[in-house]
Amino acid sequence: MQSLETKPLLLDVQSITLRITHEEFEKLCQDNPDRSLELTASGELIVMAPAGWESSERNLSLGTDLEIWNRQTKLGRAFDSSGGFTLPNGAVRSPDVTWIEKSKLANVPAGVKFPQVIPDFVIELRSDTDRMPKLREKMEEYQAAGVRLGWLIDPQKQQVEIYRLGQDVEVLQSPTILDGEGVLPGLTIDLGSIW
Repeated sequence: MQSLETKPLLLDVQSITLRITHEEFEKLCQDNPDRSLELTASGELIVMAPAGWESSERNLSLGTDLEIWNRQTKLGRAFDSSGGFTLPNGAVRSPDVTWIEKSKLANVPAGVKFPQVIPDFVIELRSDTDRMPKLREKMEEYQAAGVRLGWLIDPQKQQVEIYRLGQDVEVLQSPTILDGEGVLPGLTIDLGSIW
């Protein structure tokens, strides 16, 4: 029997719940770089289908707007959906768009794949295959972890749920612009390309 260091972990699961350790998760991600994976706080492996072309375009649009703002302000760092972060509850999550204030990343050691850092801002963009209850659970998990601002954007209903630290969720119907509030001062996102 080969050890984890020498034997690749290949993903071949169909409608089963697979629980793994953080070490196994990192190895699985390393051996399957073409897969989008997350790990829940209870160790459940989540396999995400690739985004469809429309969702991919929307994600890029949102991330581009955030990155342009970030380059101008130099207040933090922006990440796309392939970046994973370990939350205090042990979950490894990869929001569609993430922003972290730069001082939080100053002490992250080199080589850490999924740093234990609480993002300041996240976006989850619903794709055709996403179920809203699961996305809401993720947003609540981010909020409980200390994420200061989160947007759950549902293009199908033209609806945005805004999650703020310590506050109730606000639901906006067909907003045209979203504001970064005090978390991302001066950021405005035009949702014209999303609807």
